[in-house]
Amino acid sequence: MADKLQNPVTVRGERRRARRYPCVVSIELADLQSEVQLQERVTDLSLYGCGVAASKPLPVGTKLRVRITRKRGTFSAVGKVVYATADGDMGIVFGRIERNDQVILKKWISELRDR
Repeated sequence: MADKLQNPVTVRGERRRARRYPCVVSIELADLQSEVQLQERVTDLSLYGCGVAASKPLPVGTKLRVRITRKRGTFSAVGKVVYATADGDMGIVFGRIERNDQVILKKWISELRDR
């Protein structure tokens, strides 16, 4: 078990940079090219990305505007879909994150880690 916590997990051929923590909150996704907007659910969260349960997953490579709302604030970033499954699971990696949003995300991760 200790080994799993120290080494990033490989999922669908992708090596994660940070541990993801279970977290069920709302996420708004907006495709930067088509401007299609989706309301979905985050399943897990890390400093570099999140897992999303989507009713209709977006194609891999889709660039997004991401907005996650929790009881204590809102996090916004630009992201990209790095994997999508037929079941509706998507992996999103965060790209550009403003300083204030980085502070919010770090606080949330700290709270999730301490649960």
